Amino acid sequence: QVQLVESGGGLVQAGGSLRLSCAASGIIFSAYTMGWYRQAPGKQRELVAVIRSGGITNYADSVKGRFTISRDNAKNTVYLQMNSLKPEDTAVYYCYADLPNGPKYWGQGTQVTVSS
Repeated sequence: QVQLVESGGGLVQAGGSLRLSCAASGIIFSAYTMGWYRQAPGKQRELVAVIRSGGITNYADSVKGRFTISRDNAKNTVYLQMNSLKPEDTAVYYCYADLPNGPKYWGQGTQVTVSS
């Protein structure tokens, strides 16, 4: 059974930092592309950051230079370091795991709230 469990969300003031973690089980973690989406109330889901099995990363323009995605294959965990947070970063953040032509697995989400 595949499980993705996020942690690290919370309430932070603008300009602050948070680090999200997503621990995976039930998959060969090192083979998967891992990433983070977010969804704010009344808005469409937005892809925030992706890290491929080989370590290549991509970011949404809105978070470039502020967020960093990384992975620890020994711990089956992907991280999202979020710095210089803005109120517009407020959303539920979802971790996912993906293979080409395979199912996409999702975590349950973790709330990030940035106060102004």
